[in-house]
Amino acid sequence: MTNERSNMKIVVIGGSGLIGSKLVTKLGEHGHQAVAASPNSGVNTITGEGLPEALAGAQVVVDVANSPSFEDKAVLEFFETSGRNLLAAEAAAGVGHHVALSIVGIDRLPDNGYFRAKLAQERLIKESGIPYTIIRATPFFEFLGAIAAAGTDGNVVRLSNAAFQPIAADDVAQVMAEVALATPINDTIEIAGPERLPLSEQVARYLKAPKDPREVVVSEAEARYFGARLNDRSLVPDDNSSLGTIGFKDWLRQSQTR
Repeated sequence: MTNERSNMKIVVIGGSGLIGSKLVTKLGEHGHQAVAASPNSGVNTITGEGLPEALAGAQVVVDVANSPSFEDKAVLEFFETSGRNLLAAEAAAGVGHHVALSIVGIDRLPDNGYFRAKLAQERLIKESGIPYTIIRATPFFEFLGAIAAAGTDGNVVRLSNAAFQPIAADDVAQVMAEVALATPINDTIEIAGPERLPLSEQVARYLKAPKDPREVVVSEAEARYFGARLNDRSLVPDDNSSLGTIGFKDWLRQSQTR
């Protein structure tokens, strides 16, 4: 990433969440005014409350907000309403760069309602006329517990054996900080972790660390990834993606010391 400017006001929508809080810290370390905007701080992209005030004088807006509900209709309404309100407020404020966090593979899994909603969000960004950069990331290591829970049936975790390449939230925040400080590319980039394993094997490694008694069973016919059937291309990036530096063992060690 190049052309970093100094002393920018950068508003992070969803700035109190997993990625947002890390991003605000990193941007502050670079000497920028990083504003963590969320309903907790009086900024609501659904109602529009606080948006004009938060965006006043901002050069960059980074959207890492997430829907409070993953139900198909609710999540679509969230990303469409939030996206329209946020982009309209950015246009009024003269924001020069919209950065958004999205997901690798959302155009390959139409059965997943959350992925459909993220695609709708991406379309709004591309049609807004505001210079943008979309970052598609693979699932985070931090989500492995939720993936295991979704596939759990009693003492068995039924999962696909499809290729999987998770990334650490710290790596995601680092890339997003670099992108926020660079010139918009009006395109999408993909980021992933440094290791590719079958999904079932990765979750088994995750469960083994705390000696979780659940057994991971490969079940391609029954196992769905939050409603979607997977193959080896579903959740992995293209060959020209950027790779993080934190592997599973390093992430696990770091997470256990925090």
